[in-house]
Amino acid sequence: MSTDLAVNPRGIEVTANAARRILSVMAQEPPGSMLRVSVSGGGCSGFQYVFDVEREKAPDDLVIERDGATVLIDETSLDLLAGCTIDFVDDLVGQSFRITNPNATSSCGCGTSFAI
Repeated sequence: MSTDLAVNPRGIEVTANAARRILSVMAQEPPGSMLRVSVSGGGCSGFQYVFDVEREKAPDDLVIERDGATVLIDETSLDLLAGCTIDFVDDLVGQSFRITNPNATSSCGCGTSFAI
């Protein structure tokens, strides 16, 4: 396993940059808060990534921990996110979480919407 990525059995990776940003965001939230990453119908390409702050995990959540940061993924979203990399980027377009998803056949320019 690479020292730069936290990998779980579903092949979902959280980069060190993402973990640092999650910790920064959660520092503004109540203790024990976690980042939920999910997929919902909508967006300009058919599906969209959703990022929420959660205080509790559901029994069927996949829990990914990286450098003190916790990411939750619900069972419904797992198949659509299998093999993806969750990163945080700071570029000319701005700062954002970015998901590289091998299951997506296309995505929109903003990177938050995708098709399968």
